[in-house]
Amino acid sequence: MRPSGTKIRNECLCGIAIFARQNRFTMILVTGGTGLLGSHLLFELARMGRKVRAIRRESSDTSMVRKVFSYYCENPDELLENIEWFDADLMDFGAVEDSLEGIREVYHVGAVVSFYPADHKAMLKVNIEGTANLVNLSMEKGVEKFCYVSSVATLGRGENGSPTNEEDFWVTTRRNTIYGISKYGAEREVWRGMEEGLNAVIVNPSFILGPGFWNDNSGLFRLVWEGLKYYTGAVNGYVDARDIVKAMILLMDRNIFNDRFILSAENITYEKLFGAMAKYLGKPAPSVKIPYIVPSLIWRLDAARTFITRSTPFLTKEMAHTMRQNYSYTNEKIRKTLDFEFTPLEQSIREICEIYLKEKSEKRKAKSEIQK
Repeated sequence: MRPSGTKIRNECLCGIAIFARQNRFTMILVTGGTGLLGSHLLFELARMGRKVRAIRRESSDTSMVRKVFSYYCENPDELLENIEWFDADLMDFGAVEDSLEGIREVYHVGAVVSFYPADHKAMLKVNIEGTANLVNLSMEKGVEKFCYVSSVATLGRGENGSPTNEEDFWVTTRRNTIYGISKYGAEREVWRGMEEGLNAVIVNPSFILGPGFWNDNSGLFRLVWEGLKYYTGAVNGYVDARDIVKAMILLMDRNIFNDRFILSAENITYEKLFGAMAKYLGKPAPSVKIPYIVPSLIWRLDAARTFITRSTPFLTKEMAHTMRQNYSYTNEKIRKTLDFEFTPLEQSIREICEIYLKEKSEKRKAKSEIQK
């Protein structure tokens, strides 16, 4: 039996289902389909019976997509048949042009995400120029609707400690991460497309929570399972990947364009976040609070180690900065525009933990069978 929390909540998706019937013959292009958010988007579009073409790099592994599908349905392979995979790189103008043949809607989820200095140049190039390519070709090919997944990293900060909203615009500062700079540059390409007639909408998610990618996006769950002991007093915003997908589809189906929306369910401390994870994983909660200065000291020491050993850094300057800062976001705009309700954060954490524990149990059983 599957974890009860992973079942799709029909009452939350009835509005999407109506639009799905109306748009079932529309051909949709999705970039970034092999990632955490992209795989959840592919699942929902396939579940709704949409016709989907998904871009992937030739070397990409799609096994994680099947795994994500299996979390939410009994017949992942049957649903995967609704996905048409197309080998292309966002930097390959000709391949992207070919991928857009017959496409009416585009969900641009793909991006390079990294806080490691060695990846900065590629991240800036792919995220900005790749988005420019897709925007230009979408206008040339007559794409009718375009949704871009940006990030709260492209926004400014609320005044006097108030939560950030959609009107808090980017401010150039040394504290901006390279990832944030790359997403801001990409977002500007989408705004340019809007000025030139592209029907586009931008969503700005906060920290995305979802199952499956335990060594990457979902790594916090793994760290707590492995016995994480430390936390900082900082605050951040978090949102369930399924809520992002639901909001994106609703915005596109209701033809809401030339705007952007923050997607963030709740703002909580790392202590509460890790505590909830530990609770549902059956592990001790992290109990040692790190002073704000410690991450800065660690990244400096680690930078020296990395320079000497020529190895990958354990903690970068950007990571350390994020661990020390308080970030909070308001979701009032999306709630009012779509009459939208986010999944309570503790519910999301519980459901993801159920999946994690189920996978652990299945791996133990498989290992035991092999040993027999």
